[in-house]
Amino acid sequence: MTPHTIPPADMVRISRVAPFWITLLLVPIAWLGAIKGGWSVLLLPLVSWYFFSLMDALLGRDTANADLDTPQTALFWYRAVTLIWAPIQFCLLFSLIWYVPQADHLSALEKIVLFFGVGVITGTVGINYSHELMHQKNRAERRMADLLLAMVLYSHFRSEHLLVHHRHVATPRDAVTARYNEGFHRFYPRVLKQSLRSAFEAEKAMLHRRGKAWHDPSNPFFRYWALQALMLFFAFLLAGWVGIGLFLIQAGTAVWQLELVNYIEHYGLTRKHLGNGKYEHVKPHHSWNSDHRMSNWLLINLQRHSDHHYKPDRRFPVLQTYSSADAPQLPFGYPVMTMLAMMPPLWCRIMNPKVQQWRRAHYPEITEWHPYERGENPLPG
Repeated sequence: MTPHTIPPADMVRISRVAPFWITLLLVPIAWLGAIKGGWSVLLLPLVSWYFFSLMDALLGRDTANADLDTPQTALFWYRAVTLIWAPIQFCLLFSLIWYVPQADHLSALEKIVLFFGVGVITGTVGINYSHELMHQKNRAERRMADLLLAMVLYSHFRSEHLLVHHRHVATPRDAVTARYNEGFHRFYPRVLKQSLRSAFEAEKAMLHRRGKAWHDPSNPFFRYWALQALMLFFAFLLAGWVGIGLFLIQAGTAVWQLELVNYIEHYGLTRKHLGNGKYEHVKPHHSWNSDHRMSNWLLINLQRHSDHHYKPDRRFPVLQTYSSADAPQLPFGYPVMTMLAMMPPLWCRIMNPKVQQWRRAHYPEITEWHPYERGENPLPG
């Protein structure tokens, strides 16, 4: 289906803006689980994964593209939901850390499952919103991104994403580009180690170019560590070591959710190596695209990832979708794809033929793909 363009005047219609605010409904669902207990503690992952997957199947795809000349004033209510989420998540997370440990009607297992669900929110929504905010030039928005990432103890994601991932995406130099035939069980431990190191080295190199040492106070890692320590202190202040434990459960779940998404966004895709350590420019076909309607409302168009890497400065309401001629298409939205990623044999059965098709369509001249698959430069230099 060929994408069509939405006029700027239509962008401000409530029928177009309101669906992106649906994430706010996850907040009362979290509190329902805390107050009622029992099976209701399962509602957050059930809604985030299965309900949105079902609605994707029912509502289909959205191939409409916003006019690229849409003025910023027409995007106000789109931006607003990302601006208010950080304080909302902060209040939700720490109010639950205060309430849940003293809730006698909740068993230990129910408390753990509940905070697993909270981690689904802070990962699926919180880290995703931080991703939108960190790409903006406005300092206040970037600070909100820092706050959201500190709540899941993954602050270095900002440095890694902006300084490493966007620069080296779809090359062996990018840790979070999943290699062809690399199962998530191998990808996950690798990326946890490599992304932290590459983020620190990128900031260190930037400071060196400015004539400063890595331990200069301007190194953002000091801010990252301070904010993360502050979050842990709040958790301890509210509920002692139990609060720390619950906080860590949601943080670990959130990071797992993030890296599942990272895994599927570029799986098996590579930029052509031009020699002398250089690669072709990033194009839409170097990221998997998905225009499934309901999950894009949940994820504020993150699934239009082909356009995000092609034009990283575009705010989420104006991200474009592409036809299969211009970008590879995921068969399902992210909720289904992340579940498939947890089953490597099934994932490879579905996705490897699509990668092979992509290679034939975009790089018919490349006959030797093994160096790319091993994460190596295919040419010397």
